[in-house]
Amino acid sequence: MYMSKEIKIKKGINKIESIILNIVVIFTFLLIIVGIYYLIQIKILHNPYPNIFGYTVFEVATGSMSGTIEIGDAVIVEITKEVKENDIIVYQEEENFITHRLIRNNENDELIAKGDANNTEDSPIQRSQVLGKVVKILPKIGILRRMILSSKVLILVISSIIVLGIIHKAINSKKKNI
Repeated sequence: MYMSKEIKIKKGINKIESIILNIVVIFTFLLIIVGIYYLIQIKILHNPYPNIFGYTVFEVATGSMSGTIEIGDAVIVEITKEVKENDIIVYQEEENFITHRLIRNNENDELIAKGDANNTEDSPIQRSQVLGKVVKILPKIGILRRMILSSKVLILVISSIIVLGIIHKAINSKKKNI
């Protein structure tokens, strides 16, 4: 049976639209899963940070690393005690997590860190205080992360996916009936 070029083009466009929609749905679904996992670890299990396959994400709240990491940037941190000089590390000091550069390892395994924009070194810390080292800086992602993890946004995204799925099925069923 012979199909006109116009019908072939329409079928090709419909196929591309379907692929794009599936990719968007899968990506959104994965973000929702990570968001829910994050919320469970923080809100229900009361962990100080989420551990996602040996990594975690923090939003930088101060300008102490300005020039390298800015306020509102997110950092992906590999959870490890194996850090060396010049690594950007995250360590815990009381209830706070500090993201600074490791500048030296003193005797007694004391570590000295310093914010790139700070004039003074931090107080010495123990290796046990180190959470890990920064492996990736994501500029201005902290704002997006806060939005994604907001329960209102999560409900809105889930609702939108359901509505888009219903619309997509309705359009496909109409096309099949034509």
